[in-house]
Amino acid sequence: MGLFTKIGAGLKKTRDSLMNSMNSMLHSFTKIDNELFEELEEILIMADSGAATAAKICEELRKKVKEGGITDPSQIKGLLSETVAELLRGGQEMKLDSTPSVILVIGVNGVGKTTSIGKLAARYKAEGKKVILGAADTFRAAAIEQLDIWAQRSGVEIIKHSQGADPAAVVFDTIAAAKARHADIIICDTAGRLHNKKNLMDELSKIGRVIERELPGADKEVLLVLDATTGQNAVNQAREFKNAAGITGIILTKLDGTARGGVVLAIREDLDVPVKFVGVGEGIDDLQPFDPEEFAKGLFAE
Repeated sequence: MGLFTKIGAGLKKTRDSLMNSMNSMLHSFTKIDNELFEELEEILIMADSGAATAAKICEELRKKVKEGGITDPSQIKGLLSETVAELLRGGQEMKLDSTPSVILVIGVNGVGKTTSIGKLAARYKAEGKKVILGAADTFRAAAIEQLDIWAQRSGVEIIKHSQGADPAAVVFDTIAAAKARHADIIICDTAGRLHNKKNLMDELSKIGRVIERELPGADKEVLLVLDATTGQNAVNQAREFKNAAGITGIILTKLDGTARGGVVLAIREDLDVPVKFVGVGEGIDDLQPFDPEEFAKGLFAE
């Protein structure tokens, strides 16, 4: 199944909801006017794009309509797809040029963090990379066990300690193993809670110091896993984690299970953090690199 098909299928609930409302709205207008833009803004907000983002998109559309001398409401959808792609473009690439490179993955319980790590590991292994996992979310024993299962499923090695161990010590041992075994990519499961921001910041700072000391100059990505089905709550989570952890990108899971796919827009516009991967199914290959153009096509396709 091609990328567009996967993302298109993953966006079905969002697209059906969005396009039903949009087509109904556009059929009721014979010209492009302020009322049309006001209704369009409301439709975008209902898809969880966020009020500020919806307003910005409509403002860009107004400019394009004026510059192009466009009067036919049916042309709005094409302009909208183009505008959404432009808004989302930039920062999707993973910077993993050093050997080894490090990916730290964070996120609250239940968002699909461990599953996403397993799928990332399988993706990079399929690309010919040697991957090693570090089970540094030691707060929950289940997190360690789940990651172990995914390591076996993905066919990659894992470094783990017991529940309650120092996460930074796990990262230290994972780096040592990666050096000894000439791994290309280290993926560490890290802090999965936000109830005490100071503890989270202290933990991630300590891990950061270990990485800087043991792998000076190594490329590092800090990816936050969010559940798309939670809509604006996901944006609020991202805001909290961004303040605490300096995230470089988002993995958005369960996109196929929600009509709130517009949350991608809110995350990008409100927080200026790129979505780097989206989960569009249960399969091991259903974690897809995020492509703004394909997303926009999948969102507005008939």
